[in-house]
Amino acid sequence: MNSRLKFFTVLIAAILMSCGSKEEKKKEGFSYEKKASTETTTVAPVAKVPASQQITLSDKGVGPITSIELPAEIDQAMVAHGSEIYTKMCTACHRPDKKFIGPAPKGIMERRSPEWIMNMILNPEEMIQKDPLAKALLAEFNGAPMANQNLTQEEARAVLEYFRTLK
Repeated sequence: MNSRLKFFTVLIAAILMSCGSKEEKKKEGFSYEKKASTETTTVAPVAKVPASQQITLSDKGVGPITSIELPAEIDQAMVAHGSEIYTKMCTACHRPDKKFIGPAPKGIMERRSPEWIMNMILNPEEMIQKDPLAKALLAEFNGAPMANQNLTQEEARAVLEYFRTLK
């Protein structure tokens, strides 16, 4: 019995030693497969800014106005004339301080260059065809294009002066 006990002890010890104590580690070589990362990273979704809220002060748009200098002082007579034109020609689609069929002009001077605004007023068809921001605005406002009101440059400038007062 003593020899059987020794035999079983040796057998059990051999089985235990062969069950992983002598496992060889694989050498890590070069592999084209991407290894799974053990870290998890959380990426916040990027919120897309609507075109009407984007700030693009360096864009001058497409049209006849390439440069315009605005005096520091707002011309109140021009504001009154621009307000009349805006009320007569623009309020079918625009409200001064809220989104309607088109964007609200309130705060537009902080988001767009004066040249871009003037070109959009004077040249809306070509702006919608060629200007990326105008295209994005068209999409944002359900494909409702801005109508060309055939304003003169002086009338458009008066409307721009009125927009300067909408803060």
